[in-house]
Amino acid sequence: MSLYPPPTHIKTTVFASVPDRFRTKKRTIWGDTNRGGEALDCFLEGPSFDREGNLWVVDIPFGRIFRIAPNGEWTLVTEYDGEPNGLKFDKNGGIVIADYKNGMMKLDPASGAVTPLVERRRLERFKGCNDLFFAANGDMYFTDQGQTGLQDPTGRVYRWRDGVLDLLIGTVPSPNGLVMNLAETQLLVAVTRANAVWRLPLMADGGVSKVGVFIQLSGGGGPDGMALDSAGNLYVAHVGNGCVWSFSPLGHPLHCIVSCTGLSTTNMAFGGPDNRSLFITESDSGTVLRAELTVAGKKMYSHT
Repeated sequence: MSLYPPPTHIKTTVFASVPDRFRTKKRTIWGDTNRGGEALDCFLEGPSFDREGNLWVVDIPFGRIFRIAPNGEWTLVTEYDGEPNGLKFDKNGGIVIADYKNGMMKLDPASGAVTPLVERRRLERFKGCNDLFFAANGDMYFTDQGQTGLQDPTGRVYRWRDGVLDLLIGTVPSPNGLVMNLAETQLLVAVTRANAVWRLPLMADGGVSKVGVFIQLSGGGGPDGMALDSAGNLYVAHVGNGCVWSFSPLGHPLHCIVSCTGLSTTNMAFGGPDNRSLFITESDSGTVLRAELTVAGKKMYSHT
């Protein structure tokens, strides 16, 4: 008999879908590589809320950034020559994009201009930036995934602090979403091709040591985006499995939040009036799902 009950299943509903006026199927280099040459009309990722309660999402293959109002109305903020993969708001309300093609970028929401923030480490280009996270002190952590995997475990996790770029680890087979624990003493990283979440203890000297597996998953394509709630529970989007798992701070499974449409559950953000709603990107259908939870999400800069 198990010491712990099986995870509770939670249903989702459709919050919003990319309107038809923004959908035209085309082949892209990104789709040729990552979706087997399929012609796509969008591939949503990087959900993040601003201080006014609008949800921002990126469209990777077409270099588009959308803003979705609380009533579900879509606005195209910008379209540029890039492959935006992750998006977060910093402590000043600024927008930073993890761009697979260009590196770490800044977005001016008023003009739609996208400009470089961190393009290279020393003189080397990134493999392909994927996602980012801001610590309470403003430090930015981000993953450099590229095409790494078990055949090439050289993905990287970086920290950007006061204009200085630190490489924390460079031996990850496909680093993806990332988030810190409540105490911000550990960095949790989704390692997609290993189907696991790694734990990176942060040392006093700024480095990491004794990196290990925190959660081991199975099936699907692996863990993608992640989030934390106010109780320290971890939420992991399991792409290819059509769900988001939640785990206690000890790693015990609590909930399985099931997609009502599609299996490409790639990322998520807490929002809603009391911050107890979880908004999930289902990338293949260009849909944002919504699930109602009993615990509020951890406060982010966009909610302060």
